[in-house]
Amino acid sequence: MHRNSGKLGHIFVREASAAALLAGLLTALPAAAQTASADQAVEEPDNGNDIVVTGSRIQRDGFDQPTPTTVLGATEFRQAAAVNLQQALNELPQIRNSVSANQSIGNTTSGTAPVELRGLGTSRTLTLVNGRRFIGDNNLNFVPTNLVERVELVTGGASAAWGSGAVAGVVNIILNDKLDGLQLGAETGISSRGDGFRYRLDGAFGTSFAGGAGHFMIGAEYLKDEGIGVSGRDDRPWFGAGLVNIGGGQRELQPNVDDLAPITFGGTVLSGPLAGQTFNPDGSLRPAGPGDFFSLYDTLIVGSPLDRLGSYARLSYDVGDTKFWVDAAYGRTKVNQPFFPDPASSVLLFNVSATNAFLSPAIQQQLADAGETSFTLGRMSRDAFLLRFDAQRETKEIAFGVEGSIGGGWTYDAHYSHGELDSNSRFYNSSIPANFLRAIDAVESGGNIVCAVNADADPANDDPACVPFNPFGEVAPSADAVNYVTGTQMSKSVSKLDSVGVRLQGDPFSLWAGPVSVALGAEARWEEQSESIGELDTAGVFGTPIFNDPLEGGFNVKEAFVEALVPLVKTDGIDVEANGAARYSDYSLSGGIWSWKIGGTARLFGDLLLRATRSRDIRAPSIGNLFAVNSINIRPVVDNDSAGRDADPDYDSNPTATIFSGGNADLVPEVAKSWTVGGSYSPSFVPGLALSVDYYSIDIGNAIATPDAADITAACAAGDTAACDRIIRDGTGTITTVYALAQNIAKFETSGFDLEMSYRLPLSSGGSLNFRALATYVDKLITDTGSTRRDVSGNVGDSVLSGLPKWRGIFSVSYQSETLGVDARLRYAGGGQFNDQLDIVNGDIGARVYLDLGAQFHVGEKFTFFTNVKNVFDRNPPLITTTYSAHYDVVGRYLSFGAKLKL
Repeated sequence: MHRNSGKLGHIFVREASAAALLAGLLTALPAAAQTASADQAVEEPDNGNDIVVTGSRIQRDGFDQPTPTTVLGATEFRQAAAVNLQQALNELPQIRNSVSANQSIGNTTSGTAPVELRGLGTSRTLTLVNGRRFIGDNNLNFVPTNLVERVELVTGGASAAWGSGAVAGVVNIILNDKLDGLQLGAETGISSRGDGFRYRLDGAFGTSFAGGAGHFMIGAEYLKDEGIGVSGRDDRPWFGAGLVNIGGGQRELQPNVDDLAPITFGGTVLSGPLAGQTFNPDGSLRPAGPGDFFSLYDTLIVGSPLDRLGSYARLSYDVGDTKFWVDAAYGRTKVNQPFFPDPASSVLLFNVSATNAFLSPAIQQQLADAGETSFTLGRMSRDAFLLRFDAQRETKEIAFGVEGSIGGGWTYDAHYSHGELDSNSRFYNSSIPANFLRAIDAVESGGNIVCAVNADADPANDDPACVPFNPFGEVAPSADAVNYVTGTQMSKSVSKLDSVGVRLQGDPFSLWAGPVSVALGAEARWEEQSESIGELDTAGVFGTPIFNDPLEGGFNVKEAFVEALVPLVKTDGIDVEANGAARYSDYSLSGGIWSWKIGGTARLFGDLLLRATRSRDIRAPSIGNLFAVNSINIRPVVDNDSAGRDADPDYDSNPTATIFSGGNADLVPEVAKSWTVGGSYSPSFVPGLALSVDYYSIDIGNAIATPDAADITAACAAGDTAACDRIIRDGTGTITTVYALAQNIAKFETSGFDLEMSYRLPLSSGGSLNFRALATYVDKLITDTGSTRRDVSGNVGDSVLSGLPKWRGIFSVSYQSETLGVDARLRYAGGGQFNDQLDIVNGDIGARVYLDLGAQFHVGEKFTFFTNVKNVFDRNPPLITTTYSAHYDVVGRYLSFGAKLKL
């Protein structure tokens, strides 16, 4: 196949400049829930349940664990006014907003909702529900938010406690399993521009029976989000911006760049005497003008639609000191959205016969007079090849277990779970180049326009299905012709997770400072995935193949762990405890590996808690890492192998390219070494005030990574022929396609500080004022691929993968009484460099502060009405070059309101 996709343009993002503002903000305002007393951060009572610290397998009242933990409750969920739990979490400063409705517009991540702590990738954050792994691959779309009691974030390594994947931390979602009565809710929202409409309906019911020995609950949530279409680009700033080479090695961010010029939607003649002219819808020609050209992103929607359902049920029964329980969950997400016009080179730039029957006689005569037998046409065929992504994901899971106590103060729990995730994906309107080349070779036969293969006297050339395709002018091709040159790519997959675990805890003996607590246990899980693809996918007929080879694979792991809490000093004013844990994991593919943690706390005079943790954490390769077939993404790339190519004026060193990535069965687990050092302070002379600061440092070696396209080009420039073989260039030397496979070649290093403060001030009127602030400073975020080493902290352009502002933070203040609640929240996203590897004359990006307001009205004990306005002042993002950003609000002002009923 001739791979010549032309210049698919440059596209980047927006961000802000230096960010010291938040440091001053935090010194003046409250911040807080990294303390062990996590209940301070929860707005509503937890129904009498003990709050168990997620970073440890030891459950003991008064245990100050050494790993920092942040707790979110009803207040934060309501203020976020998000479509799912993930989007509420994405606003936390420790979390990188790697996937959202505005970032999955041209990506198969649409419909998923993972969490990414520290900018280290979603696979290095372990998500749990009620302390257990769940099927869904870190997709929080399946969790019904109306049943969430709180979320605990362990912002440090926790593999010794919870196993693989807890390198950056753990997100443990605690559901309300003591629900009593009936709860109903409804909510709707829309942007101030009249788009982005969504609504949500939810309900839950719980009751006790058998004199309180038994309890049953069930709940569900349904959300419909219409997304924001292409028209939403018109009244939002910078949705056409780009990075332009202005000479002398410098570049400039410009607000409107037509990257695909001179290619047009109707087709532009690129050779011969008619070069530079474009076809009108009626097939006539005129000179192409600025209004005809466009960026690839001009064809994209602004926000992905989403249709999701989440449900959960639980039945428990107490027999003496033993509780038996069974859980069941069902979730479903649907996405159906335009993707982008198929960028396959053979349907983007192609030769057309000068005697093509769809050309007018006048144009045919012009070409004949010039002695031309053919010409090159550049056409972005959104009328025929506008890809549409249709995906449905469905999860089903059941778990059952037992928990109780035995003699001598020992407690135990055990569980088994089985879950399945069914995923069906379709890409409609995918180009079939072989059919397209036959269809555009149109001739006249018997007074009709037919495909040339059907006009040939040789029956072997016949293709009875061929329908001639008219490429001269947008909407010129017939529906039958479009059907002939397109097909549907399809994939069906089933993922399965079986998990079993048992834990035993007790105090086997005492030391001078108190009892030693020990928790030990064993776990095992089996993961597998199988996939099938369509007949046309198997035949390899598509111009931009997405589903190439079906994925098939699995693994199992058997683990044992032990954790101990050892009191060292206990006096009237000083309590010192040491905490250590170890886990041995035996993987069926890569063998055995250890993870461990050692830490300690010192509580001084009741007010000050000091803590430190050192851990060795692991992340085993997932089924996708091991066995995944190629996936596709289109994004800007930086060509680090540009030497000698600048001689061609059409060469682009920063193009938008197609990137294929896939798995590698020879991968081994990653190993991370982590430090956390800090503490919290709750002064007894200021009741309700809590302050916290923690330093973190995470170094990951042997990391599994799909190399960045820029890294592959750098390796090629350094003489790596294998890297060169993974890069495809067009005739100008511009990159069109990069193939990247997962490898154990990378290293990641990150460090920084987390700050929190909270303050609750009771008022004489009976209400209270509540203050909370959270902030994260990222000192470094280094990716080392072996060929290049780069610190992306302070880099905020969208082409910089995993880039993060140095500072992010949230400050909120609220007033709560029995009848009224009002709150205000400031969200701060720091600035930085668009891309510090490039000389960009206006690459300093400014910070942004967003104001959100909310109110709640309680009518008696049954009804609550609420409203939220996000981005009240409709603050524009900085100058960006794509339709999305991981750091800044591109939607604008958004209004929502709803009601809740409790019976």
